[in-house]
Amino acid sequence: MKFQGTDSYVATDDLKVAVNAAVTLERPLLVKGEPGTGKTELARQVAESLGLQMIEWNIKSTTKAQQGLYEYDAVSRLRDSQLGEEKVHDVKNYIRKGKLWTAFESDEKVVLLIDEVDKADIEFPNDLLQELDRMEFHVYETGETIRARHRPIVIITSNNEKELPDAFLRRCFFHYIRFPDMETMKRIVEVHHPGIKGELLTTALTQFFELRETAGLKKKPSTSEVLDWLKLLLAEDLQPGDLKRDGANALPKLHGALLKNEQDVHLFERLAFLARGQR
Repeated sequence: MKFQGTDSYVATDDLKVAVNAAVTLERPLLVKGEPGTGKTELARQVAESLGLQMIEWNIKSTTKAQQGLYEYDAVSRLRDSQLGEEKVHDVKNYIRKGKLWTAFESDEKVVLLIDEVDKADIEFPNDLLQELDRMEFHVYETGETIRARHRPIVIITSNNEKELPDAFLRRCFFHYIRFPDMETMKRIVEVHHPGIKGELLTTALTQFFELRETAGLKKKPSTSEVLDWLKLLLAEDLQPGDLKRDGANALPKLHGALLKNEQDVHLFERLAFLARGQR
């Protein structure tokens, strides 16, 4: 069972090595990187490449680890008991299975994505240590122990918004997705916009990388944003010459696809003003 990438996802050699190492070690793969570098999409492509179902658990700031196992709805059971409902006698009627439970009881191996783990409380990763390590958990309301029938391939993503506990990191295989260089980006663009003219692509990407390296930029545009930008350039049938910038107009064409806050727009407006003043 080897991940080799797919036709719709450009995976670098070191990323393939990381995925396959995590599968071999039966450890969760912790993937970090800038937003928009394909961390979430990686899990989908691993599932597609290996012919497995994917179960996705999207983490929010309010998410608790227990929700990934199960939730017991005591309020509904109390209400039903007051109404004389027959189902109140079976506690299982009030237990909602979480994503880990669903993955554990699957009849086939699955890919389990725990997306943006760093959004949750700092204790969230520690609360999942035993379950991800031993691949089992106890249901106190019924007295049963749920064990994984097939150990899932666990992929955990993080945007580096907060540090993760050392005990959690020790149990993971780690990989940082670096931002693509020019050549890798060209391969990614070719997957999404096949047949794009080479001169337009080179001009656009040169401008994109120059924009990313602008000092003082608050939010650097990501891979997903450059793909959106190129889609707009193609829709408008713009030519390489149309993308030319000068001191009077430092903002790139259709910059709303790349710059996502007013501070960065004002930064380029100031650069244009300074350039005009130096003439």
